[in-house]
Amino acid sequence: MKKNGKRQLFIGITSVAAFIVWTVLIQAVDVQPMGQNGTDIGFATWNIGFHDLTGVHMGIYILTDWLGLIPLLICMLFAGMGFVQLIKRRSLFQVDYDIILLGIYYVIVILCYLLFERFPVNYRPILIDGGMEASYPSSTTLLVLCVMPILTFQVKRRLKNAVVAKRIGVLTRIFSWSMVIGRLISGVHWFTDIVGSVMLSVGLFCVYKATVSLCSKRG
Repeated sequence: MKKNGKRQLFIGITSVAAFIVWTVLIQAVDVQPMGQNGTDIGFATWNIGFHDLTGVHMGIYILTDWLGLIPLLICMLFAGMGFVQLIKRRSLFQVDYDIILLGIYYVIVILCYLLFERFPVNYRPILIDGGMEASYPSSTTLLVLCVMPILTFQVKRRLKNAVVAKRIGVLTRIFSWSMVIGRLISGVHWFTDIVGSVMLSVGLFCVYKATVSLCSKRG
């Protein structure tokens, strides 16, 4: 495996491991029944203190919800790219390997989302439309940080114009971290929800990059 691939794999595995440890700690450290309807919240003093500091800003929540459609459109773009290659080349094995791996990557992200929806670690600090919703990890943050770096990565691989690729990368980073900060200060998530999403996103993305590097060398 290429040196960069090894480094990316190490970062990825370490980040996923850190996410798992973080998830366990949330259910064990300073757990208090101070969530909605008396539900337990880990790191309660820290989480509640941060939530009280930022307050609730539904306008930011709604804005980031709508902007969350952008990464979904990017997913559809790459899915369409893979579908076109499949039709033209008439074989799944002739589709670019990084696009096939990207499909697997997206499936893993969706499975992570479904897992935590099915088995909630905690619930949002506020009711959404009168109901309780799973809060950990932040699904919007997870979506943005799993998808937007892929856009930068793929643009660098496929676009010959380095200047345009660099500008897209800058815009992507600005958008990504604006979304993370927006979700953080909107008051619809606990601080630990955002941290968990960042850890898992970094881990999954780095493992994807490392896998592409490994397949590239073997190819």
